[in-house]
Amino acid sequence: MKTNFFAITLAATLAITAPAFAEGTPAADGAEVYFINIEDGATVKSPVKVIFGLSGMGVAPAGTEAENTGHHHLLINRPAFGESDEDKEALENGLPADENHVHFGGGQTETTIELEPGTHTLQMVLGDLYHVPHSEPVVSEVITITVE
Repeated sequence: MKTNFFAITLAATLAITAPAFAEGTPAADGAEVYFINIEDGATVKSPVKVIFGLSGMGVAPAGTEAENTGHHHLLINRPAFGESDEDKEALENGLPADENHVHFGGGQTETTIELEPGTHTLQMVLGDLYHVPHSEPVVSEVITITVE
């Protein structure tokens, strides 16, 4: 019984404190994320294939503690990272997971997304092992695409 209590207490403590440890994970100097197959102003059809590019760092699944690595997050139809109040919270507690913040914690480097016809914005953000953007966030430019 004591072992089970200890395990539960330890798991709860780590869950609460892990983001605090994650805050400030450094990125490699000059690291960049970018879209490989789509450019700003592109007209595409849904489903949209998106291929993520990364230079200066490596891709590792969420939870992997390795220097100069991270995993991709795709921001869809929201302000540029750093321009909203929720981004301050993301720098402390990690990016949310919802329709505007898609996580690729398995280390994926591409995806296919369904988008309604119209104009959409996309941006990439690299997250550390806890889904927290690095202390100097590694973000792409925001691109605007039109889905036919």
